[in-house]
Amino acid sequence: MTDTTITGISAAQTAAEQKLTDTVIASFAATPDERLKTLLQGLVKHLHDYIREVRLSEDEWNQAIEFLTRAGHITDHKRQEFILLSDVLGASMQTIAVNNPVAGNATEATVFGPFFTQNAPEIPVGGDIAGGAPGQSCWVEGVVTDTFGDPVPGARIEVWEADEDGFYDVQYSDGRVAGRAHLYSDQNGKYAFWGLTPTPYPIPHDGPVGKLLEATNRSPVRASHLHFMVTASGQRTLVTHIFVEGDPQIEIGDSVFGVKESLIRCFETQPPGTPTPDGRDLKNHAWARTRFDIVLAPAITRPL
Repeated sequence: MTDTTITGISAAQTAAEQKLTDTVIASFAATPDERLKTLLQGLVKHLHDYIREVRLSEDEWNQAIEFLTRAGHITDHKRQEFILLSDVLGASMQTIAVNNPVAGNATEATVFGPFFTQNAPEIPVGGDIAGGAPGQSCWVEGVVTDTFGDPVPGARIEVWEADEDGFYDVQYSDGRVAGRAHLYSDQNGKYAFWGLTPTPYPIPHDGPVGKLLEATNRSPVRASHLHFMVTASGQRTLVTHIFVEGDPQIEIGDSVFGVKESLIRCFETQPPGTPTPDGRDLKNHAWARTRFDIVLAPAITRPL
């Protein structure tokens, strides 16, 4: 039996509340799936403890139900309001932390985000992911290794990002594919591509999650970033971003808590006329470059 004592509440009231919690927890005792039983009993315990700790009113309970109902109504095949809610509450990042334990010098993981799509076009090493999207050209390069420092050839590297207006291709209605692609590291683990210098943008904030942020004086803006998902045989799949050093939004606060110090990179602006790594003609335009070396952790069979 759990024992929760609430200051200022009579012993009789505390006992009655605790009895209900224990009864609900016990109702799941015969669940055949042990993992499901653990999840449900833990949920009940913490949910009841929360209700009792904050002394949730019936009006507040109704407001919460209405909030979740609105989140359901605005969700469709292109927008998942419940992922946004998980993100702004830090639940997404906490789940990532639990499922990606520290492994030596392995690159840290961060949130997946709602804008990944399957079947992004393949480009060669040194190719261009922009696909005509507006923004400053940026050369991104690095090497993929394991935690022993050995190169990982043939790693699949998915990359995707917003354009300079803060929109991903899927947020447009014309079916464009831009700002995303996949490529493979070469025999030495090296990779490189042209993309866009990331810029900050707000998460969708015209729904209930946006109203929640407004009510709590929180910004909906995400720090400037470029998404990566890297997969390789025998290695743990890495989902991460890199962030732009000097972006003021990092100090203000990333709306989904995705920034990690180890993922901040210098995007060095190159003046017009600076020779590019592959001879691309950008003599009339400034461009940027950055380096992101990726270290993959060994595969694990279950979260720790």
